[in-house]
Amino acid sequence: MEEQSFFTNFLVNLRSSCKYYTGYPKDLGPSKVIHFTSEREFVQLLHQGYPVVVAFTIKSNYSKHLDKVFEESAAEFYPHVKFLRVECPKYPGFCITRQKKEYPFVEIFHSPEQAAAQGRVADPNITKYSVKVLPFNYDLSAYGFREFFKRHGVRSSDSN
Repeated sequence: MEEQSFFTNFLVNLRSSCKYYTGYPKDLGPSKVIHFTSEREFVQLLHQGYPVVVAFTIKSNYSKHLDKVFEESAAEFYPHVKFLRVECPKYPGFCITRQKKEYPFVEIFHSPEQAAAQGRVADPNITKYSVKVLPFNYDLSAYGFREFFKRHGVRSSDSN
């Protein structure tokens, strides 16, 4: 009995203290993944200035795996990188604008900047912004995101 409680305490300590522990379940606390509700809220999120990793999903077994990866990655990179999940069957218009045929897929939006005025502006109250969008084609894991952020100079922690 005493051995079992030692082992349980050991695992709890390992899960909470080791950044690279890969066993499940991991205690990640409350979810840090944001669920897409509107383009307006998405734009507001971009204006916060953080990189936003977006998963465009449909119901599938692979999307279930992606959800686990997103939960873990969102917890690891919080608050420097935001993770957003779009359920494409609920928001087809937003997903169609990405012009992809294969689902799920991941894109990273970052560095919003005010765009140069292009031609006549119909409404002077409208400000246009330019955002870099990078397709994510690395290993779908927290490690893959970390390597991607390093390669593309995306700030993902206090140390970089």
